[in-house]
Amino acid sequence: MEIKVLGPLTAHEHGVSVVPSAAKPRQILALLALHSDHVVTVPTLMAEIWGERIPRSASTTLQTYILQLRRKIAATLAGDPARDAKDVLVTQFGGYLLRVQPGQVDVQEFEQLVADGRLAFDAADYRTASRLLGNALALWQGPALVDVRAGSMLELEVLRLEENRMAALERRIDADLRLGRHAEVVPELRVLTARHPMHERFCAQLMVALHRSGGSWRALEAYQRLRGALVTELGLEPSPSLRQLHHAVLSGDTALDQQTAGVD
Repeated sequence: MEIKVLGPLTAHEHGVSVVPSAAKPRQILALLALHSDHVVTVPTLMAEIWGERIPRSASTTLQTYILQLRRKIAATLAGDPARDAKDVLVTQFGGYLLRVQPGQVDVQEFEQLVADGRLAFDAADYRTASRLLGNALALWQGPALVDVRAGSMLELEVLRLEENRMAALERRIDADLRLGRHAEVVPELRVLTARHPMHERFCAQLMVALHRSGGSWRALEAYQRLRGALVTELGLEPSPSLRQLHHAVLSGDTALDQQTAGVD
């Protein structure tokens, strides 16, 4: 089964969608997909669907939703004597498991590419790191599970995925800066700082890229925009490291011209 969660939820077996239209079965499929090949316990599934108000009929209703999913899967396996729906959506002690083949869930591919990219970055192989992290980010087709109503469990999973995406993006830009791609990343960083006006990491990267591209005064402008947003919205000054970067740009510190300066 090929499953995508980094955007709208899709799940296909033999080219046929197995995603249900009803909201609660979609939640169950999404949670099982995020933890594919691992057991998701019945209490976890119940908490996702009903929160703290779990009805007395929850166990029976959950089994009904599982049966609905299996029927969708079974319809795609017609004529396949080697497997049936219970081989794909497996009942395990205390919960259920969605069995998939390696490489069929986009979130697993994303996490593997990010891990490999991090290793390459730590080994100072910035070209490989940029490529692997770029490939990981290209898997995203919009906000994760954008078309699935999220309960408490899925909300945490979506938050985790978004934080991992942001971290991968920051690291990919760091790799590009170390490769001397300063001018190339400026347009992307302008968009990111506009979308995230209080994100200090993106601001620092933009300042470094602008300074190394001959636009030190624009780097100072970027700092002032972020500082204004922080003071207005939170009553806070920028962090000491960002203030230090601001001072380095202001004073024309030659250390900023080194490939690793100002982005650690």
